[in-house]
Amino acid sequence: MGLKDFLFNNDYSFLLQIAIILLSTKLLGLLTKRISLPQVVGALAAGIVLGPMVLNVVQRNDLIVSLAELGVIVLMFSAGLETDIQELKKAGLASFVIALLGVIVPLIGGFFLADFYNTEQDPEMAKLFWQNIFIGVVLTATSVSITVETLKELGALNSRAGNAILGAAVIDDILGIIALTVVISLGGKKSGDGEAEKTFGSLLAGDGVLAVVINILAFFIVAIGAAVLYHFFFKKWRESSNENLRRHNIVTFVFCLLLSFVAEICFGVADITGAFVAGLAVSGLKKNEYVVNRFNTLSYMLLSPIFFANIGLAMTLKGLTKKLVIFMLLLMLLAVVTKVIGCGLGAKIMRYTNKESLQIGIGMISRGEVALIVANKGASVGLMSEKFMTPLVIMVVFTTIVTPILLKLVFPKKKGGDKETVSDDLTALEKSGINTGLEES
Repeated sequence: MGLKDFLFNNDYSFLLQIAIILLSTKLLGLLTKRISLPQVVGALAAGIVLGPMVLNVVQRNDLIVSLAELGVIVLMFSAGLETDIQELKKAGLASFVIALLGVIVPLIGGFFLADFYNTEQDPEMAKLFWQNIFIGVVLTATSVSITVETLKELGALNSRAGNAILGAAVIDDILGIIALTVVISLGGKKSGDGEAEKTFGSLLAGDGVLAVVINILAFFIVAIGAAVLYHFFFKKWRESSNENLRRHNIVTFVFCLLLSFVAEICFGVADITGAFVAGLAVSGLKKNEYVVNRFNTLSYMLLSPIFFANIGLAMTLKGLTKKLVIFMLLLMLLAVVTKVIGCGLGAKIMRYTNKESLQIGIGMISRGEVALIVANKGASVGLMSEKFMTPLVIMVVFTTIVTPILLKLVFPKKKGGDKETVSDDLTALEKSGINTGLEES
């Protein structure tokens, strides 16, 4: 028996694997942070190195996949929890138009690119049309954490373009969640025996578009109703106590898990949609920092590193043909161009200058963890073949690297901007609802 078999082929090897994942994601995360990249990139790199592409010492098993699924639920719950609904209302029509076109253009572009390259129907997967639409959905995502850091450095976060980027990014998340919900519902998820899962809509109207519409409408009615009730209950409960109690966190997490479960099982809607709505239910409350901090701790200490490493573990060079390499290069180009055109056009319609429109378009390029969350969900429900995971991850890394470079070309650095605006910039970042939990040192 070799050393590798001794270490990794026993009943307790999962403890060693999780320890290796946590340590390697943190070390590589700190390394990428040193070169001004998000620690998410380091976590992905750790999964790639540990997985079949390099060392092949950590395998994707049921435990890691389940922890990763829990991780993405917590990530989306935290995103909802840190979304400031009042700021969302103030974002205005301009941010909505920028976000809307920033979703529509990448969605269409991604669909046509995938439709050209993805032509072989796998009987185990969803129909090709929905697979190709889903590639477009992945491209709609925006993660502006790297943009915020760059604009802080340039002293431009509170500029007209910077404020538009922040507002549009929050709305982009909402629109992306809606697009994901619709495509997963219409894409025809299958249960383990190959039969369509029974949902509320299918019981009322059978299988078909009408059932999907009923499911989506019923889910949002139930979810919003539950969120409003829980918001009222939690607000009264928190205000009646002068102390931060652990039971507040536990009951809130239970609500998140229950709403995620109901979304999947009863309505055929993505569990992460339920988690996001659950987060919105307790967002914006006074004394909320305690709950936010505890969930961020849960996320960055265990679940988020495993989620991002799990995506790296899924990457493989197997099946990476010349055709797929060309697809990957075109996907990288499309990821940049569609956001610049879509968001830039939206900004131009709302009477921003040509320069500001270009700045806004470039600021929305980075896909980051949002695209990874969407891609991972699609792969789990048969909407995306595993062969596309490698090109998509590389696209995410590419947009993360290229965004700050392009921003520094289109935003003139203000003298003293770093020092003069840092407090205001941090306030804007907190209000934007952006979760930077993995960026903890």
